[in-house]
Parts: sequence; C-alpha cells; structure tokens
Amino acid sequence: MPKKIRSCEWPSDDTLMLKYHDEEWGVPVHNDRKHFEFIILDAFQAGLSWKTILHKRKNFRKAFDNFDFRKIAKYKEKKINTLLNDAGIIRNRLKILATIQNAKMFLMIRKEYGSFDKYIWQFTGNKPIKNKWKTLKEIPAKSIESDNMSTDLIKKGFKFVGSTICYAYMQAAGMVNDHIIYCKRYKELNNK
Repeated sequence: MPKKIRSCEWPSDDTLMLKYHDEEWGVPVHNDRKHFEFIILDAFQAGLSWKTILHKRKNFRKAFDNFDFRKIAKYKEKKINTLLNDAGIIRNRLKILATIQNAKMFLMIRKEYGSFDKYIWQFTGNKPIKNKWKTLKEIPAKSIESDNMSTDLIKKGFKFVGSTICYAYMQAAGMVNDHIIYCKRYKELNNK
C-alpha cells in the first residue's frame, strides 16, 4: 500500500514552488490575461525548469506590462531590445518575438470567439480533466487534448506551442488535474 503523501513531490522544499502548487497549479482559469500569462511563461520554460521561470515571474510581469496582450501585440524593435537587455527575464529573441506574435493571435481569437477562455476550454470539453495518477512518473508530458490544442494554435499562427508546452499550460490553467491522488489539492480541486 503506497504511503500517504499530503502533497505532490515536485515543489520540493522551495517556498515559491510550494505556494504555486498549493494556490495556483491546477486551479481552473477563466481570465484571459491569466491564460495569456501561463501560455507565455510555459513557452519561455521550453528547455528550462519551471522553478527557473517561477522565480523570474515578477520580472516577467514587469517586463511584459503585466501580460497585457493588447500592449504586447504593439511591441516594436525598441521594446524588443529593452527585453533582450533585461537580465531579470529569459533573454531569448525567438521567445520574445513569439510572445509578440502570440499576443496578436490571442487578440484574433478573442475577436472570433468573444474570449480566449471560450476558445481554449473546448479542447477539454469545457471542463477539467480529472486524472488519477498515483505517482509523478505516471503524469504524461502530453495528451490527445494537448496535441489537438497545439495543432490548432499553430494553425492559427501561434509560436512555441508544441504539445508538451500546451500540456504544461493545461496543468497550470486547471484544464487538467494532475495532482497525484494522495495530494491534498487533488480532492480540493475535484470537489470544486
């Protein structure tokens, strides 16, 4: 019989990771700015750890106008150069350019669907997927839903939205509950 775990193990003893795990990860998001923030942060995470991104999140919020997609869609070369010189964020030109591109596509989706939230939740049937993982090793890097989401976002012009990035985003935005079943947050989120 597996021992009872009060929390997922991945946050380890990092205070910021624990706070994120306990208060945000897996909580269903229905705010477009928050959706955009998670999509962008997960894109910047590609090739890096979530811990690295989380510890720079305040800097990202400041550098990217608190993830205001309307402002970001209008960024020009001067702002791009400012971002490339900002040591508080991940200074990757392709990811910065992708953020601007994604902001423009985000606005197009909002225009077409009324909100990004209405568009994105269709990939999970408009409700969270409630998985029943017993160990962290069981949690997949992607799913059929993230494959479909990735394909559609790429078709719409988004960048840095491969299936693995989309799955990480789905976990962050509460579109999937990937807390292990022994974690206190698993039941809390499934009962909402």
